[in-house]
Amino acid sequence: MSNSPDGSSLTKAQSYALVAAAAVLLSAVLAPVAYDRATEPDGSVAVITVEGFVSSNSVSAVQEDLREARENESVDAVVLNVDSPGGGAAASEQLYLSVQRTAKEMPVVASVKSTGASGAYYAMLPARDIYVTPASIVGSVGVRGAAPGPSLPGEIKSGPDKASATADQRRAQIETLQRAFVGSVMKHRSDDLELSRTEVAHAKVYTGARAVDNGMADEVGSTQDAIRQAANAAGLDDYEVYRKEPPRTGGLLLLSTEDGGTVVVEESPVGYDAVDSPTLLMVYGTVRTQDEVIGNVSA
Repeated sequence: MSNSPDGSSLTKAQSYALVAAAAVLLSAVLAPVAYDRATEPDGSVAVITVEGFVSSNSVSAVQEDLREARENESVDAVVLNVDSPGGGAAASEQLYLSVQRTAKEMPVVASVKSTGASGAYYAMLPARDIYVTPASIVGSVGVRGAAPGPSLPGEIKSGPDKASATADQRRAQIETLQRAFVGSVMKHRSDDLELSRTEVAHAKVYTGARAVDNGMADEVGSTQDAIRQAANAAGLDDYEVYRKEPPRTGGLLLLSTEDGGTVVVEESPVGYDAVDSPTLLMVYGTVRTQDEVIGNVSA
């Protein structure tokens, strides 16, 4: 039963040793790979900024960012980083629809830095949660518009109804947009709102802490808190954060004042009160033209 003449026992021992050595070597090679796989993030959260006056140009950029997030398989949730008093009614509605489409595909959480009012608040409504700071300004659920302007001297119209809106017609247009705005607030926030439909339509603004109390917002917290909430809603324990900053564009100025903010728009060639200038706005603050502001400053 001792060693056989042909040395088979020695051969088996050598074979076992070789197998053990190979196993050790293989585990050493595969261990870093297994570690890398274990530490890879579960997914990512995209932080998309909505900043300044809501215009067709700024909304186009945000819509593109939202589309990229929806089409990127590695993005599991979106945080809207909002600091805006609102803007054009049509642009605000387009942004709302884009956020709503994104919210149907992944969790969307909004975070208000300083201001998320009027059209900017409208755009945030599809978000599952709205985070604010105690001093944030939110609300202003309303629409404003200039009265129709008079015809220019010597103006020739192509038809009798061209630029012929009356004050009553303009008021009806604003009321239609207002009903849609208020209706969206009631649709998305009714389960949490402590305000009646009539109170919402008063278009008041609220500080962040008050907005949480009355249901216009959900939580007091930072953007990082909003990111954590979005990741949690997407089921992510370990995640990366991608930040998309808005492009810097000219043509619109945003100034702050003690009475709530002044939105400064470029003056139309036919004047702010005429038909070709921006007249239907979802914006919190006083609307003035550049020339008016410059004149006040120089005076």
